[in-house]
Amino acid sequence: MDEFWVFGYGSLMWNPGFKTHRSLHARLSGYHRSLCVYSHVHRGTAQKPGLVLGLDRGGFCEGVAFACRTKDEDEVLDYLRRRELVTRVYRELVLPVRLSSGDTVPAIAYVVDHAHEQYAGKVDLDHAAEIVRGGHGQSGSNRDYVLNTVDHLRNMDIGDGALETIAKLLKNEKPRPSHGDAP
Repeated sequence: MDEFWVFGYGSLMWNPGFKTHRSLHARLSGYHRSLCVYSHVHRGTAQKPGLVLGLDRGGFCEGVAFACRTKDEDEVLDYLRRRELVTRVYRELVLPVRLSSGDTVPAIAYVVDHAHEQYAGKVDLDHAAEIVRGGHGQSGSNRDYVLNTVDHLRNMDIGDGALETIAKLLKNEKPRPSHGDAP
């Protein structure tokens, strides 16, 4: 085929920033979406980091697979590398994702590097909301980043209990207990 795939699980879902010719709901196994990366550029600074999403080990992650034309590959990869690899906290991998059509395709995905100083690991939800509230970087408010991601996940009928709780904390709402939804 004359295409390659990119997997989005955070802001790439609602702001890809590169040429695509189609997108499908997709699932990546072996990794989960997590606010586990201190942002020193896009949603925070080195002095006042924000907190952004990474693909961390274990579980699965639902998101969007973007099909891009092979003729645009250099342009798309240059853009993605400038955006995602600015501090090298992510590793660029090609991983199998299962599309909503039932097909499995290799897709470029950005997975957090546990050895990197910006890897935050598992952050308590109240503390995560506190970090997000104060984060602002080159790409804007950390709060907007989280709320936009949660809105997009809702629109896709993708549940993410931890992000939903953080969004409620950011809006000063009391989170409702979730049944079977792990934080």
